[in-house]
Order: sequence, then structure tokens, then C-alpha cells
Amino acid sequence: MRRVTPPEGDPALSPLAGLSGETAHFRALERLYASAPINRMFPSRLSIPDAGRSVIEFNVDETVYHAAGAVHGTVYFKMLDDAAFYAANSLVSDRFLLTTGFNLLFTRPLRAGMARAEGRWLSGRRRVYVAEATLFDSDGEEVGRGTGTFMRSQYALSSLPGYAAA
Repeated sequence: MRRVTPPEGDPALSPLAGLSGETAHFRALERLYASAPINRMFPSRLSIPDAGRSVIEFNVDETVYHAAGAVHGTVYFKMLDDAAFYAANSLVSDRFLLTTGFNLLFTRPLRAGMARAEGRWLSGRRRVYVAEATLFDSDGEEVGRGTGTFMRSQYALSSLPGYAAA
């Protein structure tokens, strides 16, 4: 059984009051993702349906193409890393995780349209977490996948403005 503690702070002041600790943690992580300045460059939406899983949806257009007319690898990396990261961090309620390694496989070119990255925790519970992610195009075809390792940082989630209650 997976247990996640609620975010720190006064629960009565939280817009998440009344939600279970796990659900409140997931919504706080989603707010944290949305607050990251990098996501102004890569507009996208994170959802965490349950512990150890995440989904990022985003629209791809020609502004992120390389010279040969397909999406640049930076987009693959960013979305796959984030999906795997948040799948892992959904299991950790006190600390922000950090990516320590990430392997990426490009399986086909990604073109304009809606895309989705799905993350899934694989292993680890104490020091190092391992998670994978798969990237799909608008037709539901796999275009890339990656596996990452993540470890606990010194940053308390509750100290991060995006995570703390709005």
C-alpha cells in the first residue's frame, strides 16, 4: 500500500482542504509544475491520476521544429523527463526530487498536433527512484521513450511557492 502525507502548512487555509493527503499532494505537484518558468516556453498541462503515474499534454507547432521539419529533441527530453519525474515525485511528499540521469530513445519524428507524455514509477523508495515515460503523437503512436533516475534533494516541497497553498 502506498501512503503519501499531506502538504505542510495550515490545512484549514488550503484550497485543497477536505482532500485526502495523497490527492492534495497530487494537486500541489500539478500546481508546482504549472508554476515553473520553463513551462512558459513549453506550454503544457500535468495531471497525476494516481501514485506513481503522471500525464503531460501539450500542443506541438512548427516553432519547436529543427531544420528538417520535425520537433527538436529538446521537446522530447523535456516532456519525457518531466513525466517520469512527476510519476516518481508523486510518491515523495516531503522533498523535491532531482534528475540524476536520463536515457532517451527517439522512435519516430514528432510533428504538429497534440502530444502526450505518460510517466510511470518503476522502482525505488528510499534514496533513488527509477521511472520511465513514453511520448505519443496526436494519433496515439509512440514517438519516444525514456528512463530516468531521481533522488531526493534538500528542497522541502512545502518551501516551494508553486507547491504551497495558493
